[in-house]
Amino acid sequence: MTIAGPDSSAVRTDPDTDHLDAPEARRAADGATVECLLRCWVRERALAGPESSVLSIDLPAIGRTVNVPVRYWSPSGWHRFGTPHLVGEGPLNAVTLALLLGDEASASGSGTSPAGEACGDTAVRVADSVTHTERYIAHRRAHPEDPPEAAPFLAAEQSLVLGHPMHPTPKSRDRLDPVEDAAWSPELRGSFALHWFAADADLVGQDSALGREAADVLADLAGGLRAPEGTVLVPAHPWQARDLPGRPHLRALFDAGQLRALGPAGAPWHPTSSVRTVYRPDAEVMLKLSLGLRITNSRRENLPKELLRGIEVHRLLRSGLEYELRCAHPTFDIVRDPAWISVAPPEPFPRQDRPAAGLELVLRANPFGPDQRVSCVAALVAERPGIGPSRLAGYVHALAERTDRTTASVAEEWFERYLAVVAEPVLWLDRHAGIALEAHQQNTLVLLDADGLPTGGRYRDNQGYYFRASRAADLARRLPAAGVASDTIVADEIADERLAYYLGVNNLLGLIGAFGAQGLIEESVLLARLRTLLAAHAPTCGAARSLLTDPRPRCKANLMTRLHGLDELVGPVATQSIYVHIRNPLADAPA
Repeated sequence: MTIAGPDSSAVRTDPDTDHLDAPEARRAADGATVECLLRCWVRERALAGPESSVLSIDLPAIGRTVNVPVRYWSPSGWHRFGTPHLVGEGPLNAVTLALLLGDEASASGSGTSPAGEACGDTAVRVADSVTHTERYIAHRRAHPEDPPEAAPFLAAEQSLVLGHPMHPTPKSRDRLDPVEDAAWSPELRGSFALHWFAADADLVGQDSALGREAADVLADLAGGLRAPEGTVLVPAHPWQARDLPGRPHLRALFDAGQLRALGPAGAPWHPTSSVRTVYRPDAEVMLKLSLGLRITNSRRENLPKELLRGIEVHRLLRSGLEYELRCAHPTFDIVRDPAWISVAPPEPFPRQDRPAAGLELVLRANPFGPDQRVSCVAALVAERPGIGPSRLAGYVHALAERTDRTTASVAEEWFERYLAVVAEPVLWLDRHAGIALEAHQQNTLVLLDADGLPTGGRYRDNQGYYFRASRAADLARRLPAAGVASDTIVADEIADERLAYYLGVNNLLGLIGAFGAQGLIEESVLLARLRTLLAAHAPTCGAARSLLTDPRPRCKANLMTRLHGLDELVGPVATQSIYVHIRNPLADAPA
């Protein structure tokens, strides 16, 4: 059978693609997804750069070869590709490429080869991701300007049109129709009212470090809605509200009247980059909702241990650690998750082996004022097809022009400042307290001055903390039993691996790759600067040492994790994702 598909030209920030017409939105979406798939395959198979401008990808298990034009080869992994062609057949679109790569992975003969069913599901989700991306590109082309009332924080959160450049299905969201997508997706600048439930008080678990109960904070956000006597108001995402009555473990509660749906109420909330965390500029908190909708690899429901983890970290910081952090790095902080609430069937709470019931939410601090320039790093580096260059490139070009400097000079200053206000504090927290952060680009926020240069950093995520086993006793002295109920204590080698991947590979190498792929500076300049930072920390930091010296460090394999059908929020932290050995541009770089 001939395998072919529409031309999948890569998304560019070049002038010739800055004004996409409607038919090109599909091509741009497909091309962007093709690039994601190819970047994943190249990284996860540790492929070397080609000697020519064409990369030949051999698929020996299925007897095929794919040739791909290389527009830019990135030492850090942010490669730019043209349309791939199956030798002897023709051009490949994203879905067909995903099927080929899945067939190769399944047929490789490895004991860890993915099953065909999971590979087929991957192709379905690639198609879903392309469809959503096409919709988002078309929308942003028609409405390129942020609403004037949008705070910089929200505008940045809602600007991730293409998503993770190293993920095979970055915009996959199953079971959303276009109307729902318009209301619930940050990329379409959606907003919606929360749906509220009244739960019998004896079903509700909660904890708060806000000075009042989580339920009281939520009641103030429900508009004129009032809880019936003996009940507590708990909000849910509208998708979740529709799904919950059909869940067997909650059906009895609805039938008995112990859990009652009250419908939508209150002012509209805005989805942020994670889709399920919602923001209102006038509220003192953001809400991290449970959402059973599968986004990328996982169903995004808050687990009991995650509820505990967020407030536990807040209390650890309050025990004196925040003062120590402020003294060492006054412009860095952690966005707190100081309260939670949950509705569960009547049984001891929390039990770590119990799955999420579906009505769990975290109350997250809302520390950003309406005029504060703050953005997650992923939003800064994200390309914006049909609109123009990334926000990062826009800042660099504007400052270079205004100050009569080269873009490379400005880019180097930007990176130097970022290392000082983001990377250094993260490494300090690991060394000083034994807490490693899952500081990938979407979890990392950077504060910017009027020129777009970094002035501070923030970390957010109640899932992404790793307490080193070797420092568990030290943490327990700060807060008794820290990390035990929240299941946060991990072996030091796991903490090293996660810190090296999330901060080193995803965040810092990803940032370097974005600078290079967007033509702002030679990557070798920034790799040398990063080596200097890591060398200073290597004697006391295993993650820094690994990044600096290991020619094949372990890295999260997003494509293989997807091909195996893994939900990354399920199971022990050491086995939630597949990790592989990759090429290390830091170890290859000259000292």
